[in-house]
Amino acid sequence: MTNDLDTVARARAQRWLDGEFDESTKRQVRQMLDSDPAELRESFYRDLEFGTGGLRGIMGAGTNRMNIYTVGMATQGLSNYLIKCFAGQEIKVAVSHDSRHGSREFAERVADIFASNGFKVFLFDDLRPTPELSFAIRELGCHSGVMVTASHNPSEYNGYKAYWSDGSQVTSPHDTNIIAEVGQITDISQIRTGANPDNITPLDRAFDEIYLNKVHSLALAPEAVSRFHDMKIVYTPLHGAGVRLVPESLRRFGFTNVTMVPEQSILDGDFPTVVSPNPEERATMKMAIDLAEEIGAELVLATDPDADRLAIAVRDERDEFVLLNGNQTCALLTSYMLSGWAERGKITGREFVVKTIVTSEMIPAVAQHFGARCYDCLTGFKYIAKVVRDLEGAEQYIGGGEESFGFMAGDFVRDKDGVSACSLAAEAAAWARSKGMTLYGWLKSMYVQYGFYKEGLVSVTRKGIEGVAEIAAMMAAYRETPPATIGGSPVVTVRDFLSLEEIDTASGTRTPMRQERSDVLQFLTADGTKVSVRPSGTEPKIKFYFGVRAPLPSVDDFDAVQTALDARIESIKTEMQL
Repeated sequence: MTNDLDTVARARAQRWLDGEFDESTKRQVRQMLDSDPAELRESFYRDLEFGTGGLRGIMGAGTNRMNIYTVGMATQGLSNYLIKCFAGQEIKVAVSHDSRHGSREFAERVADIFASNGFKVFLFDDLRPTPELSFAIRELGCHSGVMVTASHNPSEYNGYKAYWSDGSQVTSPHDTNIIAEVGQITDISQIRTGANPDNITPLDRAFDEIYLNKVHSLALAPEAVSRFHDMKIVYTPLHGAGVRLVPESLRRFGFTNVTMVPEQSILDGDFPTVVSPNPEERATMKMAIDLAEEIGAELVLATDPDADRLAIAVRDERDEFVLLNGNQTCALLTSYMLSGWAERGKITGREFVVKTIVTSEMIPAVAQHFGARCYDCLTGFKYIAKVVRDLEGAEQYIGGGEESFGFMAGDFVRDKDGVSACSLAAEAAAWARSKGMTLYGWLKSMYVQYGFYKEGLVSVTRKGIEGVAEIAAMMAAYRETPPATIGGSPVVTVRDFLSLEEIDTASGTRTPMRQERSDVLQFLTADGTKVSVRPSGTEPKIKFYFGVRAPLPSVDDFDAVQTALDARIESIKTEMQL
């Protein structure tokens, strides 16, 4: 197999040497041909896949790498699809990028290709957060948009998120249709470049004002902020796109004592102060938490390089910083927004929130308490955005989130928004203080009120083609013989998102599910345990999500109940041989 891949890679590399590629790229190809066969194989053995969300890969020369040519072919394919969908219209698109190496060059190449296809292009004059790109598409009446980012991946990666006219990442049928069009671009000679530069309009700080004013419209507790405006907050952009707009948004909400981590406020695609620019990881948050300890701050906020994800660290009753997980953040922000709406008398029964199917079941409990609906959707904010789109005009969207540290407040952005989420988290902390609580104390009181929900996750990776087959066999086995019990509690419901059936295990009754189709299984037990099994669509990996619940009689019982819930999750992992 390796020899076959080497032959394919060498043939593809030779075509790049013979083709109309720039000399710098050809030098990289020659170096791989001469002295780095392993890198040659990885760079050329296949085409970089344009998936349902766009591109993502390691930067460098080659068909399987992120470079101006693979980005260009993807953009031409997207352009061809837009021309088919909006024939006879003036097609408008927006383009933005983060702080990664190559991001500005890729964004300018994308804008050039769109312009050369006759589109009107709005190109941000510098890096901007992903949510502002989503907002720009809606605000400017665009048909599509592209955000150049690899989110929180390591520094050697870059990527390309494709958006549709509603400001969300593309969903069915556009996702598969775009993939088909991109597949038709087989040579760089098919890419249109260098024409109509006047079609490109820069977006500068004047547009930021429009976005920031919209974010500020979400404010729910100006009185509380006024009382606690000097609450000490530490924020880190992790060398990324939140560096200017997050502090400015906090200022507009009324906060006057925000300290940025100076070393991580420097834009740098190497992300030199962290091993990974992923704020979900405690190690990534260390510098910000250390600064907060030093200056006596009570709240730490962080965003990832494209500023769509949010991480929060808060002080506990021992005055030590606790990094909230994505489920806790989603529950807090959902409860805060619904509380704010309720205090203002704005709950009418038409309000709703959205979560993904692997996110905490605490969210629907919170929604029910306030008289709001909670809708489930597949993993990914494009599916949250789809629920919002489907219910637009009929019901009122409040907010939505997922366990992977994303939250979207309001409907003017249709992707997770770290800018608005940071401001709302800070406002929630001020609101909690006005009620005589800390954020962490409030979270514990929510567990007393709604039940203590605890979640866990295991990712199982298998190697190569055999790994893909093994994971498929695992899913087939779970479908053929689902577990009868989990953690000692009988499985009462099986949800199969591939067949779109909900199965009552006692009666065998199968009820159709109104949902997007996906290769996911969920097992629900009599005691409220939920286990979700979800294979990756792009690599030989399968994820197991665990959700357990127990009553919390009082906040004094928190440690004991948390220990018991953690032990239950570990027991289930052992039971499932994970």
